[in-house]
Amino acid sequence: MPKNYQPCMHVVLYQPEIPYNTGSVGRTCVAIGAKLWLVRPLGFRVDDYYLRRAGLDYWQHLEWEVVDDWPSLCDRLPAAHHWYFSKKAQVSYTKACFSKGDVFVFGPESQGLPDELLKSEPERCLRIPTRGAVRSLNLSNATAVAAYEALRQWDMEM
Repeated sequence: MPKNYQPCMHVVLYQPEIPYNTGSVGRTCVAIGAKLWLVRPLGFRVDDYYLRRAGLDYWQHLEWEVVDDWPSLCDRLPAAHHWYFSKKAQVSYTKACFSKGDVFVFGPESQGLPDELLKSEPERCLRIPTRGAVRSLNLSNATAVAAYEALRQWDMEM
């Protein structure tokens, strides 16, 4: 990426567990011009075959970074721009007004974001509605739904 590269948004996967999902999220980030952040611990190695396979040949075009923990991420990305996606949230993602440079935070596949994060800024917690028969969307699908809603709001064409 050029030195002056400014992503349209930041996608944060907090302690992701499944390399296929992370690879697919990376592919979406390349498609829309977002930067991917991974917060340790990770459920896989970043050189994992399955991670790269899910991202296909797009991984080389991905702007991404791994940070050791949540405080390290917050040092780099201001909390004022965070949006927390959770099935526990009350407000639909379609009610939010997204701004360029926002940070979309998604939790690990098996448990979602920890309550401490959600309770710290409840007004910034969003849900993607699903029928009761489904606990939640797949992580990579949820990321794409949220990211493309932001692009729709910004009236961006690729």
